[in-house]
Amino acid sequence: MLVTQISEVTKSRCRVYLDGQFAFVLYKGELRRFQIKENQELSEESYREIMTQILPKRAKLRSMNLLQSRDYTRRQLEDKLKQGEYPQECIEEAVAYVEAYGYIDDERYARDFIEYHLASKSRTRIEMDLLRKGIDKEVIRRAFVQLTDLGVEQDELVMACDLLRKKKYCADTATRQEQQKMYGFLYRKGFCSDIISRALSLDITSNSV
Repeated sequence: MLVTQISEVTKSRCRVYLDGQFAFVLYKGELRRFQIKENQELSEESYREIMTQILPKRAKLRSMNLLQSRDYTRRQLEDKLKQGEYPQECIEEAVAYVEAYGYIDDERYARDFIEYHLASKSRTRIEMDLLRKGIDKEVIRRAFVQLTDLGVEQDELVMACDLLRKKKYCADTATRQEQQKMYGFLYRKGFCSDIISRALSLDITSNSV
């Protein structure tokens, strides 16, 4: 394999291109260790050591460091490692490693996220947020079922009424234009048409809903 280009990423790290294609990022000390220079061959032995030992270990450590500060979904962690320009096979190995130890668990992440937002977001909005985070739709469905089985449920009508109350909405005095504005507000929050229509027609000023 011919080293066709070495470009600096930071003062300590460089991108290495082999046979005209980006291969990996190494520290400058590693370039010296493996004697990697432009227009020179990289031995198969050195390439294997970099790809099976150096970079997978680094990707695992990076994953562990990331997970110390917050939870990630599988896709979020993959995306963070891609930003670090790790080779795909190293990313897959690192993610499988932390997943095997339970450091990432999409189902647990979905359950925790749902429970945290259950009182402030509609089910549709929660589902959309989780899908954007890379959680599979079936995993989201199971998480909702598990929480329901534990007695954790939400009342979207109450939530919609609370939001309208905060907006000082009054069904008795609201104009058609105000109703349409509040309809759009609740719709963007992820509430279905039936819930919105019922909430807009109720007397919410008494706090009985």
